[in-house]
Amino acid sequence: MTEQKQLLVDERRAAIMAMLDRGGSVQVAELSDLLKTSKVTIRSDLDALDHAGKLRRTHGGAVSLSRHVTVSFQDRRVNVNAAAKRSIGSLAATLVPDGASIFVDSGTTALELVRSLEIRNDITIITTDLTIADYVDRSLPRADVILLGGLLRKAHRYTAGPIAFHALEGLRPDISFVCPTGYALGVGLMTNYLEMGEMKRRAMHCSPLTYVLFDASKINASCLVKFGTLDEADGVVMDCDPGGVIAAELGDDAGKLLLA
Repeated sequence: MTEQKQLLVDERRAAIMAMLDRGGSVQVAELSDLLKTSKVTIRSDLDALDHAGKLRRTHGGAVSLSRHVTVSFQDRRVNVNAAAKRSIGSLAATLVPDGASIFVDSGTTALELVRSLEIRNDITIITTDLTIADYVDRSLPRADVILLGGLLRKAHRYTAGPIAFHALEGLRPDISFVCPTGYALGVGLMTNYLEMGEMKRRAMHCSPLTYVLFDASKINASCLVKFGTLDEADGVVMDCDPGGVIAAELGDDAGKLLLA
């Protein structure tokens, strides 16, 4: 790297740190606009500053280490099994035709599905997830979003409770994509929060077609609440099936398993 280019990099990163000091957090899209630099370059800057211990990377941006900022559960999970989630999201997106209405569950795997829908036209995305709704608003000009109301679960960025349940009852999307927190072999689809479990249970039955999305690390992950079974899904999208355990769970319906 030439001395002049290094100076530009240093100035840009100094500007990022100054904005962090003032506001406590920054977003990639905002920095890209303000600094007249591509999002790819901004992400590279944030990654380098995170590696240097000067900030903490989050989904879509970064937070200051010197100021108290609430970091959501999603932001803490965004880099966990990221490649697997991207491959699952990419494959799931091929199941969505132009003009479709879809329910998309909350979580980082669901977000990767939405990110892969950029080439789709005239789709409507129904979700309880604020991060997903914000992404659609900012990055998918050919898509509409319906954000279900309800009680916001703090630090998790999704809504739940009776208001959200009632809102979903009045809708009939073409496809539902549900993301469990875990899958217990011989038991079923699992999560950790009762109201989240109820929303996922309802989402499993709100559409003519339902797909369950999860990566292999979710198999036998510790979870409290069962909300459904693989039999209730029309398809299961995974990155891989170690030892063929999910195919074995599906039995005669093993053809429903789609591996990315």
